[in-house]
Amino acid sequence: MIVAANGVWLWTFFAVVIWVAIAFWPARVAARKGHSFFLYFLFSLFFFPAALIVAYVVSDRTAPATA
Repeated sequence: MIVAANGVWLWTFFAVVIWVAIAFWPARVAARKGHSFFLYFLFSLFFFPAALIVAYVVSDRTAPATA
């Protein structure tokens, strides 16, 4: 019984690590476009698909302005 409980904790730990690692993707995309890394990271922790779409659709703040 103890071994089974340890297995659950191990898989839960790996799932959380992967979840947090994947949440960096939209945050990095947004940061490259000049937006807040931290806010997009929090957004993607809870709403990953929406955060990924928004990060790719949002305007690029680092690009030079066109007249």
